Amino acid sequence: MNPTTLQALNRRSFLGRSAALTPVLFPFVLKGATGADAKNADTLKIGLVGCGGRGTGAAQQALSADYNTSLYAVADAFADKAEASVKMLGDSFANRVDVPKERQFIGLDAYQKLIDICDVVILASPPGFRPAHLAAAVEAGKHIFCEKPMAVDPAGYRVALDAIKKSQEKKLSVVAGYCWRRSASRVEAFKRLHDGQVGDLTSVFSTYYTGPVKPMPEASARKPEWSDVEWQVRNWYNFAWLSGDGLVEQAIHSVDKLCWALKDADPISCVATGGRQLPNEGGNIFDHFHVAYEFPNNVMAHLGCRQIKGCYNENADYIRGTKGALIIGRGDKPFIDGEDRWRFRGEEKNMYQVEHDELFAAIRKGEMLNDGTWMLHSTMVGIMGRMSAYSGKKITWQEAIASEEDLAPEATLKWGDKFDPGPIARPGLIKA
Repeated sequence: MNPTTLQALNRRSFLGRSAALTPVLFPFVLKGATGADAKNADTLKIGLVGCGGRGTGAAQQALSADYNTSLYAVADAFADKAEASVKMLGDSFANRVDVPKERQFIGLDAYQKLIDICDVVILASPPGFRPAHLAAAVEAGKHIFCEKPMAVDPAGYRVALDAIKKSQEKKLSVVAGYCWRRSASRVEAFKRLHDGQVGDLTSVFSTYYTGPVKPMPEASARKPEWSDVEWQVRNWYNFAWLSGDGLVEQAIHSVDKLCWALKDADPISCVATGGRQLPNEGGNIFDHFHVAYEFPNNVMAHLGCRQIKGCYNENADYIRGTKGALIIGRGDKPFIDGEDRWRFRGEEKNMYQVEHDELFAAIRKGEMLNDGTWMLHSTMVGIMGRMSAYSGKKITWQEAIASEEDLAPEATLKWGDKFDPGPIARPGLIKA
């Protein structure tokens, strides 16, 4: 790991890590299979890092994917969330949730304790911590389900990229939380797109218009004993250093489909706009963005996202070519309108479940299923758009991936400290 990447990793581990990392292990190969046959295989111990709604849902899907698994440990910043997650999962999987108090690790340094004792790790904490958690899980030789996004800034992206390269060398499976890539209808739609059914690609327009995700509470809701850091972690979505902003945290799904349409090619550059229309009670994220990406072959790809209630809502993709257009999200099924018309008529399985089905099937077979390369690429394309919107500048891909932007606090910051995360970005006044 180069010094710059190590420095960024240390900053993301500012609230404490174990004194020594677990030695590098070879990935385990287990006999057996998923489903009913898994009862004859070795039991996999699952660890959940981040016990919010998405993390709890991912753990439920992991337990559903393989009958011979158990939830063995959880880690979260807050004890009440860990307890609630364990109870909820225990109600559904009474004989396969074995998480006594001593394996409910609490604190932002808890992830390492969990990683040390589990076989498969689910990473679902706020994204600002994701690079450190990913690096630790790979260092320990664990298979991983990694929620999106995988970083919130270029410094974190490089930490995660270094970890993914190591995971591929170790032949670890890493499945991404970019769920649409495992939707049967989208898989077929994008295959037809890449096979040329709409001709040569000319443009993409993706939308993610919705209401507020996790609105920032009023300052009066803050308890006197909560430090700046604890208040921000409790309301992580509203701070760029923890969420990456709405473009990078939520609309990154649309960024990922945009990248998928372009066969995960690097964009040449982008220009973005954005801002905050409504008050954010001390948070520092935007509530709307528009990004125009330039790709090779004169293809422009636009992304619009908004999180304001009372407005027009849409989550769609309009992918146009010389022979027609692929439309996703307007209606129940993707369809192609043009010279060679098509509409998906197959079976649509739960894409969140398919992610875990495929992960555990690969582990049981001793095969590597690693989404790392494209999952990080989509993450960085989203970060690039956010950087352009915050700075007001046109940014090239090379400038983005080489940027020194690092939103994480200093490594010496502690849980009880005061910390000013900075104001909402003012385009034209900050450095990209």
